[in-house]
Amino acid sequence: MAERPGPQGGHGLLYLTDEQLRKGIEAMFFAYRGFTAAPDRILEEQDYGRAHHRALHFIARSPGTTVGNLLDILGVTKQSLNRVLRRLMEDGLVEARVGREDRRERHLHLTETGRTLEKALADAQRDRMRAAYRAAGPQAVAGFRQVLEAMMDPEMRRHFEAADKSGGR
Repeated sequence: MAERPGPQGGHGLLYLTDEQLRKGIEAMFFAYRGFTAAPDRILEEQDYGRAHHRALHFIARSPGTTVGNLLDILGVTKQSLNRVLRRLMEDGLVEARVGREDRRERHLHLTETGRTLEKALADAQRDRMRAAYRAAGPQAVAGFRQVLEAMMDPEMRRHFEAADKSGGR
């Protein structure tokens, strides 16, 4: 049971049955499958996976991000991220630059090749999202974003809001 503001600014209770919640969970699974289908095909052609996609996305969203920041955002082990980054760097998609203030830091940037791949992946997802948003309408879009933000853990919400305020740069 969750409380949310009602249409007149008061609070109404939103009651959902277990069956309605189960259908929502299934809808998220199937929507995610559709959302990732085109990018997965693009990634598969180059023998990459979703971990590579996530790294490319967040490096593109925040050029110069540090390995430590990427670890926080992705919530993976250092070993796992290093394996992904090593492959992306060997393939010429990502470069790591030494920090100016702290030479131990590595700041990550996409190369031209990396930007091209990331754009193809992002375009596929934007097309899917744009079509869904148009079909659902503006009120549904706003509600969907509220639901997604409410599901985020507080730390991830801070990352999301920081990227939102900076325009991703």
